[in-house]
Amino acid sequence: MRALAKTRCATVLASALFAGQSLAGMGNIGTNYGILPMDVGSAQALSMFNSQVSAIYYNPGYLTEDPRGELTLGLLHGDHELRATSVDGNGYNVRTGDVLDDTPTQQQLIGLKTDLTDLTKYDMPIYFGVMIGVEKYGKEMLAFDASTSREGQYLTYGRQPLFLNLGGAMEALHGISVGASALVTLHSEAELVAEADLAGNTQYETLTANAKPSIRPVVGVNLDWGKLICGNNDCITRNLETAFAFRGHSTAKTSVTSNITIPGTVNEPGVTIMIDAIDSYQPDIMSFGVHYRFTDNLRVAASVEQQNWSDLSEELARDTVRDQANLQFEDVTVPRIGAELAVGEHFLFTAGIAVQDSPLKSVRSEDVNYFDNDRIIVGLGSTLRLDDPPILAYPLRLDFGYQYQQLKERDFELTTSNPDNPSNPYERVSADGDVHVFSGSLTLKF
Repeated sequence: MRALAKTRCATVLASALFAGQSLAGMGNIGTNYGILPMDVGSAQALSMFNSQVSAIYYNPGYLTEDPRGELTLGLLHGDHELRATSVDGNGYNVRTGDVLDDTPTQQQLIGLKTDLTDLTKYDMPIYFGVMIGVEKYGKEMLAFDASTSREGQYLTYGRQPLFLNLGGAMEALHGISVGASALVTLHSEAELVAEADLAGNTQYETLTANAKPSIRPVVGVNLDWGKLICGNNDCITRNLETAFAFRGHSTAKTSVTSNITIPGTVNEPGVTIMIDAIDSYQPDIMSFGVHYRFTDNLRVAASVEQQNWSDLSEELARDTVRDQANLQFEDVTVPRIGAELAVGEHFLFTAGIAVQDSPLKSVRSEDVNYFDNDRIIVGLGSTLRLDDPPILAYPLRLDFGYQYQQLKERDFELTTSNPDNPSNPYERVSADGDVHVFSGSLTLKF
């Protein structure tokens, strides 16, 4: 137990107190890349009108579109090459090469959707869904890193924390579907009391740790204008749908309190170290989407997101690792457009594009040295549908999605509070990068 306490304490304190490579990033897979292959392959343009279980995150009201239940198993791999090229420096920095971070994101995804009508005395269908994503293909439940950095670090990319989203939907009126879900993140707390010698060896340790969930709402409303206006008749709005969704802001946090005494050097009450750091952050996001089916084989969707990143400035001002950086963020609007084409009875092809401005206003952030870029996002996807697959008793769906994100060049100034540094900024860099995302899933319909 003593060895375990030492290891855990060292891991948590080192990641929070000392400079190093940023391994975890703000946000989650839903906002950064897309959850399932159709979301990835359409650059999230079709996500508000995706009848699969990932709808509980983007637009829970759309769970009612397909009355069948489903079980989905998926994998997502994000391959990053995030670069920082020196423009002007005085030798203080120790970066080697231009590639700053190539840590991949590797998520295992599990989703379930089912109709709960049989549990009630009413005939109105009520759908329930749950979506779980775990890093390192299921091996890592919590990815945490909060650090300062002499070399600079990227705000968004890196390993992603546990993704857990669950909720339900129903058709409230003919043509109006509503849904709600909860996005769950963890707030972790740890406390260490120990006695140490000058070599750093501890004894008489007491370590306590706990984590509690933080629940944030996601709500969505879907309007089928064909049902609302046309009824059973043909009219211009028959194939038109609109949707509105709101996702509340969420954070994953870690708080650490450590009290150390060194006999003969630091007596009671000892040295107290307190850390309160944010690992990942998702802003309030309001989304509006329009979907139109031109033919039985072709549908197109467009959406606009308002992401309220400005609130993160206040959150990081209370962060004990980053509070000196005076980071400033602004709200951004993200447009997306995508299409899906059915070819024959079994194949679907998806494409989409989005443009996302960086919410980071600051080009310098003392000691923390964050980078973030405007980006262009392009996606491609394909689907194979088998209504009567071999061996299996239920319809089968295989999906693949690819997404490319180009990070446009942006200049930043690296600064430090270290009095030994000869000047500030000690280096000017040009940051850019490329991100390739691959996603696959297998879905059973029942």
